[in-house]
Amino acid sequence: MDFTRRDVGRIALGCWPAARLLGKPDSKFNGVQIGINAPYSFRGMPGSADDVIRDVLQLGLNSVELRTQPVEHFLGGPVTIQKAAPPGAGQQKKGFSRPTPEQEEALRAQIEEIRKWRLALPRDGFKVAREKFENEGIFIDIVKIDDFTNRIDGMQDDEIDYCFEMAKALGARAISCEPPVSKTQRLGAFAAKHRLRIGYHGHLSKDPGEFAQAASWEKAYSYSKYNAINLDIGHYKAAGGDPVAFIKQYHERITHIHLKDRKADDGPNMPWGQGDTPVKEILQLMRKERYPFQATIEFEYTPPEGSDVMTEIAKCVRFCKDALA
Repeated sequence: MDFTRRDVGRIALGCWPAARLLGKPDSKFNGVQIGINAPYSFRGMPGSADDVIRDVLQLGLNSVELRTQPVEHFLGGPVTIQKAAPPGAGQQKKGFSRPTPEQEEALRAQIEEIRKWRLALPRDGFKVAREKFENEGIFIDIVKIDDFTNRIDGMQDDEIDYCFEMAKALGARAISCEPPVSKTQRLGAFAAKHRLRIGYHGHLSKDPGEFAQAASWEKAYSYSKYNAINLDIGHYKAAGGDPVAFIKQYHERITHIHLKDRKADDGPNMPWGQGDTPVKEILQLMRKERYPFQATIEFEYTPPEGSDVMTEIAKCVRFCKDALA
């Protein structure tokens, strides 16, 4: 799909206005910026730019770690906005099957179509997307490159440049992604070129080639000072680590943290306050030390019977506010 400057103008005129009755949100509580990973956290819900803005405003938040799909869909890209998987779906591995050769060919064709569209996109389109969020009082703190069918570490050089240019134009302080450690020397060179940090998200893993323990991030940092840390405190606790000690030691390298509560020893995600992750202690540490990075809600537990995703995320926001009071 071609995208002209005239198209940008038409999009600007058609921007959806959020309900002004809510006013401008403010989720910086006693110096700690609370945000949300969107649209990922809105599990099982639509995830267009308009949907994200509406839901973020409803929660009273003013900062996001925003995935690329809502932006590129808004700008007319050949991307599909799908509902995020419902809570717990990521843990269901039964029934997985490899794609057929026909499906693999279709995926390659789709990836190439997106690549061509990205490289032809006028960069002033990002300004329109940024203003769409900022006019509602929402700031894009981090841009998440998360499409596992087209990972950033598998992209060609010009498409990686596009990702960094997009993030900077959207006002982000960093990019976040989830590559193996082996790919971070190359990515770190792009981060240095664009002078924009790239935070690597950690998971629970015993593989030294994945981000799970401090040594993995140390290896990435040895390649480039722009290689940084997106610490998921729930995963780190579930893997047997001490997220409080980690943050104290590595706070200067952290782009943002993901807030969730998990049980230890590879335990499940839990409603906040019911797991083993020291969420409250970490928030209070951030307040005390005035760490500048965002504490990002990443909602993953299954809502209890009679509740729903938005109700539970609102409880997470309240948890943060009470912890920081």
